[in-house]
Amino acid sequence: MSTRESPAGKPCGLRERKKARTRLAIRRAAYRLFDEQGYEATTVDQIAAAAEVSPSTFFRYFPAKEDVILSDEYDSALVDALAARPADEPVLLSLRHSMTDSLGLVLEADREELFTRIRLSFTDPGIRARAMDEQLRNQDAVAAAIADRTGRDAAELDVRCAAAAIIAVSMTVMRHWVDGGGEEDLTALYDRQLTVLFEGLRI
Repeated sequence: MSTRESPAGKPCGLRERKKARTRLAIRRAAYRLFDEQGYEATTVDQIAAAAEVSPSTFFRYFPAKEDVILSDEYDSALVDALAARPADEPVLLSLRHSMTDSLGLVLEADREELFTRIRLSFTDPGIRARAMDEQLRNQDAVAAAIADRTGRDAAELDVRCAAAAIIAVSMTVMRHWVDGGGEEDLTALYDRQLTVLFEGLRI
């Protein structure tokens, strides 16, 4: 991915690229400090100083400390990828392709940052406690995507359970990837396990 593109592959200007570099500098400084002294012991002031920005600049990019871990710039990637799939394609096949395609963009842009973020979300107690909120948000986003493609209500139990199953597989694959040191092909792992899920868990 070139520096002239956003994470979703869209062209962006000089201002957007500067903002992306600042956000990345803050995130990398935070990851380093979290690794060295733990999430709870690390303050926003320390992160800002390490990234060479002011605390007020930190909060312009991240509303709270945990957002450095739990938020990213790729929230629209899945939606964009899903919108690009053929309208008559079965929804589960569209979701499988969309999730692996959008994940590929994330890996291409910042594989190491993704690995660190996921590892911390599983291993640091302070972050792990907040990760549930993010998991539920992602579940709602997938349910909305399913509803949009099928014309059903995102609040339907069938739709919500389908979304919950997809997110559960996602979390398990991520944990497996991190436990293995990030050596395996994460996109291939996703594709395989989503295929197993969508074929009815015939294992």
